[in-house]
Amino acid sequence: MDTFNGEVMRAELVERRSRLDQAVGRGNEAAQVRALIADVDAALARLAADTFGRCEVCHDPIEPERLIADPLIRTCIDHLTSSERRALEQDLDLAARIQAGLLPRRWVTVPNWEVAYHFEPAGPVGGDYCDVITPERGDGTFFLLGDVSGKGVAASILMANLHATFRTLAEADLSLGSLMSRANRLFCQSTLDNHYATLVCGRASVGGEVEIASAGHWPALVLRHDCVEPVGATGLALGLFCVSEYESVTLTLSSGDLLVFYSDGLCEARGPGGDEYGVERLTARLERLAAAGERGPARVIAACLEDLVAFRAGVALGDDLTVMVVRRT
Repeated sequence: MDTFNGEVMRAELVERRSRLDQAVGRGNEAAQVRALIADVDAALARLAADTFGRCEVCHDPIEPERLIADPLIRTCIDHLTSSERRALEQDLDLAARIQAGLLPRRWVTVPNWEVAYHFEPAGPVGGDYCDVITPERGDGTFFLLGDVSGKGVAASILMANLHATFRTLAEADLSLGSLMSRANRLFCQSTLDNHYATLVCGRASVGGEVEIASAGHWPALVLRHDCVEPVGATGLALGLFCVSEYESVTLTLSSGDLLVFYSDGLCEARGPGGDEYGVERLTARLERLAAAGERGPARVIAACLEDLVAFRAGVALGDDLTVMVVRRT
């Protein structure tokens, strides 16, 4: 573990020990609290000895996402006891069900717009964020797709953080730039310093206008009648700096035009030769679909995934994969 991460973890452990010290002697749980204090002290000792994050059985690095979720663990997954393994499997199953419950319906229709998406975590849970929000106050519907740094349980927790943040801010009737700035500040304040998230947010009005802001995410692609237009980043990734400004781009879509969002799992997927799928191949696939008159969101997603499977030729996905398609009806 590098010094930067070690300092962050040390601060978290010291804070945890302080809270435990305050809880000692309360009720019948004193023995349990003292045991937790001993575990925290042992973790601090491992940090001081530069052995923190190493499995005490094989001495290989412990999985980073497990350490972030629980800095007191001492062994890697390969050396869990049978009871610990069963408990982990149950926790992962519950986490997967909770994450599935945070996702929007697979097919959403609002006045003059319809949206479909595909969400495929690389493991039981993932760090991709996907949502459709129609606030009770204000005009328009929000379409969001993001990608949290890292994978697994730790990333899924941050995904849930983003879900709650944007669900709350969407009701505040803010400008899109202000909404992104506030979301960035909240995300920065509630996560470790080495975590960030790229994200693209679109707000569509009934009249056909879409305002788009992107926090360092892959270009959104606008599929019109005869061309594909990229919409690039309008600000930095969330969580890099607590104070960041975000601009937005406003487009007018005609009936049948599509807006395509996607995550790393699509464009950074690799084929047998090690080459990446890339934005250029995705753009070419969308252009062929447009020429063939294919404009249904679900059909466009299916065609892109079919092309990805053919490109990978059996190579496993290395990251969470999410694709969202929004159509002006």
